[in-house]
Amino acid sequence: MNDRLDTPSVIIDTDIMERNIRSMADSAKRLGIALRPHAKTHKMPSIAQKQLDAGAVGITVAKVSEAEVMAEHGIKNIFIAYPLVTPAKIARAVRLSGQIELIVGVDSLDGAKLLSQAALEAGRELQVRLEIDTGLRRTGVPYDQAEALASAIHAMEGLRLTGIYTFRGALLGGKPTLDLQAAGAEEGRLMAELADRIRAQGVPIADVSVGSTPTGLQAAVAKGVTEIRPGTYVFQDRMQARLGVCSLGDCAGSVRVTVVSRPAADLAVVDGGSKTFATDVQPNTDPMQLQGFGHIVELEDAVLERMSEEHGMLRLGPAAQASGLKAGDVLHIIPNHICSTVNLHDKVYFKSGDNYEERAVLARGKLQ
Repeated sequence: MNDRLDTPSVIIDTDIMERNIRSMADSAKRLGIALRPHAKTHKMPSIAQKQLDAGAVGITVAKVSEAEVMAEHGIKNIFIAYPLVTPAKIARAVRLSGQIELIVGVDSLDGAKLLSQAALEAGRELQVRLEIDTGLRRTGVPYDQAEALASAIHAMEGLRLTGIYTFRGALLGGKPTLDLQAAGAEEGRLMAELADRIRAQGVPIADVSVGSTPTGLQAAVAKGVTEIRPGTYVFQDRMQARLGVCSLGDCAGSVRVTVVSRPAADLAVVDGGSKTFATDVQPNTDPMQLQGFGHIVELEDAVLERMSEEHGMLRLGPAAQASGLKAGDVLHIIPNHICSTVNLHDKVYFKSGDNYEERAVLARGKLQ
């Protein structure tokens, strides 16, 4: 281990990451489905390029600013899978559409009108996809209203409606589930059937885009689905391992921390808290019922139980208490959610053998 590498730091095992990239690309190819990875997980153009080199048709982002970073570094096919409604974001997207192949998400008539107006004023045509709510109740037009909205958008000047997309996650019948096979199959079926109904109205839907890391490959089996957009798979994390998508050995990302205090036999404190680890995947919630905020690689019965901003409190079981753990010791913790964790860090360290390469997370903190 490189003792000069300070903590807390995000470590990415290069061999595992590249294996994950190849595996997803090979699976998509075998299914005859297009792969458009979501770059939210890594936020790094160099990794996006690796995904493209492995066979991805383009990438997905959530923010215009992320798309701008990716385009600046050579990524030329980008889908902003997020409804753009503010004038500033729309203007930037229209400008970017003149430089790369850009697709923009839309989920409302009001949003479509704003996009249409901006495109016409710029003398451009924007390629758009209609977002569908298939049960998550986040963004997306309600499923039963999608056909009417698709027809209205199709009739607008300045816009070219080429597809529909959804993000559903591990839901089945509107509830969280560990049955990824059934969840993915339902997601794919709902979207393929909707696309057929929209086409019957004379709207030439080409792209039917589905699928997160947990459900993408299962949803891709549905006849009529054309594309999947997994993101987390590139690094994987504890949440995906609990869902059964991968093993902990497939997790390329971990956070290297140092024990800074041992105030009691059953307590150790590390130098990573809520400013180091994502807290959006909470412990003890259904369906995963994760214990703590991450898996501690070196200590089988220790739990990252509590966090303040700069402190992580580890509850130590009998084996961890007997391990001789002391202040100054280094641990590695696989976070519950790697995507949000990476976004907290300006740089990460790529590990290959005993070598570490520091790289900036170039799209980190791009919120607009």
